[in-house]
Amino acid sequence: MSRLRLSVLSGLLLCAGSAAAQTAPDVPAYDAAAFARCMTGIRGEAAKAGIPQAAFDRLADVTPDMSVLPLLNAQPEFTTPLWDYLAGLVDDQRVEDGRARLVEHRALLDRVAAQYGVDAETVVAVWGVESDYGRISGKRPLRVSLATLACHGRRQAFFRSEFIALLKLMHEGDLRNPDLTGSWAGAFGHTQFMPSTYARIAVDFDGDGRRDLVDSIPDALASTANYLKRSGWQTGRPWGFEVKLPAGFDIKQAGRTNRRTVADWTARGVARVDGGALPAGDTRAAVIAPTGANGPAFIVFRNYDAIYSYNAAESYALAIATLADRLRGGSGLATPWPTDDPGLSRAQRRELQTLLLARGHDIGEVDGMIGTATRRAIQAEQRRLGLTPDDGRAGRRILDALNAGR
Repeated sequence: MSRLRLSVLSGLLLCAGSAAAQTAPDVPAYDAAAFARCMTGIRGEAAKAGIPQAAFDRLADVTPDMSVLPLLNAQPEFTTPLWDYLAGLVDDQRVEDGRARLVEHRALLDRVAAQYGVDAETVVAVWGVESDYGRISGKRPLRVSLATLACHGRRQAFFRSEFIALLKLMHEGDLRNPDLTGSWAGAFGHTQFMPSTYARIAVDFDGDGRRDLVDSIPDALASTANYLKRSGWQTGRPWGFEVKLPAGFDIKQAGRTNRRTVADWTARGVARVDGGALPAGDTRAAVIAPTGANGPAFIVFRNYDAIYSYNAAESYALAIATLADRLRGGSGLATPWPTDDPGLSRAQRRELQTLLLARGHDIGEVDGMIGTATRRAIQAEQRRLGLTPDDGRAGRRILDALNAGR
């Protein structure tokens, strides 16, 4: 998938709390004539893809939503501190819910694993990070968002192809709701496929004759496993392990594409934090240290690359990988993040909002979503308490200060 394939859940939970979201971006003006010319050009491309002109005219009859354009440069995977990103996506609540899904869908997940070779915990972790197990799938009308991005902003060619793929899925019957919603970038369904990925990868696992990743959990989970398998997933192999780096480790050696044998890494002093054994010495792997030598580090294998391909961001891949480990019974990372102001789980964010309400701040509903009103209230409290920076970020420092009654 593309770097523009935004996880709707990470966007809702995290983009609002990132530095990029502190100032409302300018929304470009809508030029009706230019949009009409663009649609005329896409109409011809759609005809070549097998969409009759009458079907195109019916499905492409939309008014663009220019508010999606500023979001092109505000993806949380690239704008949010990693400790904030993971705190919101890999928290105790998501682990508990994921373990419940593993029990509820055990027979289905066993069939998926038997056919595609991808373990249940990884498939459920993708489901949890992408849509909170189907609870949050995005509220943007897909046809509107993709038509807008196909004609305005960066990467119009990419979005034109996604728009055409969406219309074709609707015309051919895989998708029956023309008002289907999803993320602003066009991803949708339980595990947030882009339309072109849906067309290539989605499978009919419930046997009803239609590939339905919106209303069919079997189709969605099997399609996710199929995606990982086709991305090089190796059955029975780990994605990686948290490791400790030796003193004086040259951080320039780290990086997902800098592959060496495990024997080589071992000789350089890299070892698992839990003392366990690494795979065979001739297995090739990379070491990643996403927040530098003083933060958590990992040795990663081919299966990590398969996860990374789902949404090409280190933070995203680590969210999936570490959530899968927690679903297997793991206790989480051993090494703390290199910050004195760690991120908050959803429960802690709700706690923070409750404290802000108690202090008279009008922030709306206590929902764990750090929006504009909550950020402004945090910023006011930071200034009152003399905390720096007074950036409106929801972190442990402001939560602890308010809990202490300061």
